[in-house]
Amino acid sequence: MLNQTKQTNFNIALFTLTRTVVNTSYRMVYPFLPIFAQGLGVEPATLAMALSIRSFLGIFGPFLATIADTYDRKVGMLLGIGLFTAGSGVVALWPGFWTFILGISLVLLGNGVFIPSMNAFLGDRIPYENRGRVLAITEMSWALAFIIGIPLVRLGIETYSWVSPFLVMMIVGVVLLALSIWLVPSGKVVQSKGNTPWRNLRQVFRSWPAVAGLLAGVLFTSSNETINLIFGVWIEQQFGLDFNALTAASVVIGVSEFGGEILTSIWLDSVGKKRMIWIFLVLNSLAAMLLPFAGKKLGWAMTGLGFFYITFEIVLIGALTLMSEVLPEARATMLAATLAGFSLGRMLGDLFAPGLFEVGFWVSCLAAVILNAAACLLLTQVKVRTQTQNENAV
Repeated sequence: MLNQTKQTNFNIALFTLTRTVVNTSYRMVYPFLPIFAQGLGVEPATLAMALSIRSFLGIFGPFLATIADTYDRKVGMLLGIGLFTAGSGVVALWPGFWTFILGISLVLLGNGVFIPSMNAFLGDRIPYENRGRVLAITEMSWALAFIIGIPLVRLGIETYSWVSPFLVMMIVGVVLLALSIWLVPSGKVVQSKGNTPWRNLRQVFRSWPAVAGLLAGVLFTSSNETINLIFGVWIEQQFGLDFNALTAASVVIGVSEFGGEILTSIWLDSVGKKRMIWIFLVLNSLAAMLLPFAGKKLGWAMTGLGFFYITFEIVLIGALTLMSEVLPEARATMLAATLAGFSLGRMLGDLFAPGLFEVGFWVSCLAAVILNAAACLLLTQVKVRTQTQNENAV
């Protein structure tokens, strides 16, 4: 029988693997947006607008993730993996425009249930002052999806068809579901009459620090999405529709994010969560302002995108860690609401990004800067419920 430390470390490894697979499925849509649009017989702009449906459905994650606060963290994680597997299967078995939208929406919804359940599971076992490092490790899956996952997706598309990655995801999802049932211990929550999903949701939306944090998340994810959604189209226009350029961009972004996660694991707990978020929102805005000056130079474009994504990744991990302690008594619901806010921000970005890009890429970048500035203001209202010396400094 594994002792608690070894069991926790093993769980972290399994969670990181699971999230790498799910994030690959979620993120592959962006660099290969023109490829999927071509396979579905629609314009990239049409598919980009349709992605707002996916982001909208992701908002409902909190209603499903409350199961992790009221019953069992493990059940929440299993539900998340199950939704991911079902979504992948829908596209793999019945490829088409609307089944594509349904499938990727289920993947996002599953991700929105799995992450808060997983973070709540780890939050129950790891003190807040050390939590940033652990969450940064699991968040490395976000970067690994681009470093490892996207090249594998490209290989599948080139060798077989655009549908093949979804079939592989479905099979891997079944394996991960079985491993989680077998190897992850129960994370049961202490039951009480007042501990209900609606009570936990009310707690979140009646707390101004929680709402301020949610709104900040909506703004900075919307900022990111205004560029994230169209970077594949931008690269296509600047350098031609080329698998090598699209894959190179994805790997550069992944490596940058991986670097951000390493930096976060080293600095986040010592510098302070809120201060770290402020610093890197400013740097992210600087990166956005510099992107339009890349011109036709692929090297400069890759450098600019790398800087943009490394800074955003640090902001994202800092925000998740910060929000994990705003309402500890409803931690899974709070984190699910945070992810729902991220989905809302991405939905808004999906809606406005194509129109902004039609005016000019510099307009997209300017919008990103303005949204980041508003997020910085809202972060002044966020407070955590902790007495630890480290966070008193923020």
